[in-house]
Amino acid sequence: MTAGHILVVEDETDLAELIAFNLRQHAYEVTVSHEGKRALEILQSEAIDLVLLDIMLPDILGTEVCRQVRKAPHLEHLPVVMLTAKGEEVDRVVGFELGADDYLTKPFSPRELVLRVGAVLRRSKATASAEAQRQSVTNGAASDGAKVLGPIRVDPERHEVYVAGEAVNLTALEFRLLLDLMSKPGRVQTREGLLDRVWGYAAGVGSRTVDTHVKRLREKLGVGGDVIETVRGVGYRIQDLER
Repeated sequence: MTAGHILVVEDETDLAELIAFNLRQHAYEVTVSHEGKRALEILQSEAIDLVLLDIMLPDILGTEVCRQVRKAPHLEHLPVVMLTAKGEEVDRVVGFELGADDYLTKPFSPRELVLRVGAVLRRSKATASAEAQRQSVTNGAASDGAKVLGPIRVDPERHEVYVAGEAVNLTALEFRLLLDLMSKPGRVQTREGLLDRVWGYAAGVGSRTVDTHVKRLREKLGVGGDVIETVRGVGYRIQDLER
């Protein structure tokens, strides 16, 4: 039994083979494509659990592949991990805005790659399970589990967020991050702790992913974003407004 079917979209043959080898060593089934258009064809014909997607491809950019994946109804929730030599924050933000679930900058270690793939797949399964539970909630029924902090109101059952009465559209990962911060008001949350609980990353896997997602979360929350404080050198804290 395989751990999942991974589509590797990478135009560098040697790197694609190295990635495929390491994934197969951990019981993943792997399909490789060196072009973006071919990758989209594979996604239409094969059952893929996750895409490792290089940005700089010879025919179309990986960002365009990601955009088309998110537009397809049957692929919109497919996990996508970007692979790229670009490491600037703006590049990561663009990837996340397009719907990428994670961002891995070259060069990366095979161990980190495998850990990231496993973490993203676990998150994807957890999100699918939560969505199934939300679908079971009776239409029109009031939710008793809503969490309120200042102008922010979060309904976990309905996966809804409101700031000052206005609906805010968050990705599944942003929603998990907000819920985690709100569950511990006034307490400092380290980046390592957030990576473990929200992303599912093992200790020792360094990442600036937390900073990028917190920035995006603040922007989406608007006036509510001010309740998330940065604790320099440590992590983040959401204000305890009841104190």
